[in-house]
Amino acid sequence: MADQPLTARGAATYQRILDAATQEFAEHGIAGARVERIVTAARTNKAQLYGYFGSKEGLFDTIFLGSLERIMDVVPVDAVDLADWAVRLYDEYLRRPDLIRLATWARLERRPAGHLVEESGRLDTPKLRAIAEAQAAGLVRDGDPFDVMAMVIAMSMAWSPVSNVYAATAQEPAEVHEQRRTLLRECVRRAMTPASGS
Repeated sequence: MADQPLTARGAATYQRILDAATQEFAEHGIAGARVERIVTAARTNKAQLYGYFGSKEGLFDTIFLGSLERIMDVVPVDAVDLADWAVRLYDEYLRRPDLIRLATWARLERRPAGHLVEESGRLDTPKLRAIAEAQAAGLVRDGDPFDVMAMVIAMSMAWSPVSNVYAATAQEPAEVHEQRRTLLRECVRRAMTPASGS
């Protein structure tokens, strides 16, 4: 990324670019996103965008890595209660469907196999450590901590904006969401509880 804005006005422009680009990338992906639409929505120009982010790809990377950090901050893992973590992820997908769409575009257009982000950009080390500690304490089933985490995340995405079965929205009745949360919580709890006698 290029220079960060130093003035209040520059910071406001920078944020408008991020906001407009988040929507553009979430809707159209990396290849389909258009810089012209972003700068128009952000009420700025290409020179400003390239000055801050270097390129369209640099802009996407800034937004995508920021979205991963947001989910880490807003929905920190609770390895002792992975069922609750899954439900909080479900709720975050309802609040910010654009974040999960960004991850899906990154998977489709950038990294079709392996980890979603390069090793240097991964943020899951604290989660994996917490899961391993919960396993050592006999609170979470055995298995590779990464695979356990991946399974819980996959279950939390059952009704996410990128579901190939049904995409939930925040506009649905509260009781529908509560039914899903109850089912998700129970399924994750059963899946992640150590087998008796182990």
